Amino acid sequence: MLSRALVFQHMDDEPPGLYGAFLEERGVTLDTVMLHRGEAIPSLAPYDVLLVMGGAMDVWETGANPWLIDEKAAIREWVMARNRPYFGVCLGLQLLAEAAGGTVGLAKAAEVGIGKVSLTGTGRCHAMTAALPKQFRFMQWHHAEVKQLPEGAEVLASSAVSPVQIMSLGDCALATQFHGELTPDLVDRWAHLPQYRQWLDEALGAGAYERVRAQALPLMPLMAKHSRALFTNLLDARALRAAA
Repeated sequence: MLSRALVFQHMDDEPPGLYGAFLEERGVTLDTVMLHRGEAIPSLAPYDVLLVMGGAMDVWETGANPWLIDEKAAIREWVMARNRPYFGVCLGLQLLAEAAGGTVGLAKAAEVGIGKVSLTGTGRCHAMTAALPKQFRFMQWHHAEVKQLPEGAEVLASSAVSPVQIMSLGDCALATQFHGELTPDLVDRWAHLPQYRQWLDEALGAGAYERVRAQALPLMPLMAKHSRALFTNLLDARALRAAA
């Protein structure tokens, strides 16, 4: 029975979104640590789930964001020693990869806006991606990617730009490069982040935010359905049952 979740948040405008709502539906209490505000990581022992969100910083920017060092250590402890459910989004995927021994670097191109994601051969028969179609669309907003997988990781979905769009590690860790947590409210909040708008304009041309928003809003119900499927697969430990 899941009762408490710990959330690592890196920016005020990168909250748990849909994933927080899914946990609350199950009666799970969320404790959010605002790492960018200097809040300390508590003992991991009382928690059942770790949710790690996105952010504009990169995993290697420890000089400007020294808390990344402790965060990666906590993720390593959570996944490698405690082996409890982990879900990461964008930066949360990259942090998982590096904490577990992989490498992250700049992508060959920024990937922003609504993009197509395809299940890999592994993903098409994996318990973590059960109920997802072979191809689907999600919001992308990143310029870094996993370059080398940690030992034991599996790639469950890819895009034309980034080979690692969904990654699993063992039976309890799952992460996405895309943003499955988004709600219409969050899309509107991101409009007020100059760096995010700049990334869009650089990749898609001036005024890209309005076009991306118009494209994203009609897709929100379907994206939410796919996000729920992924999160449910992890929390219900379907992978463990399938392997039993």
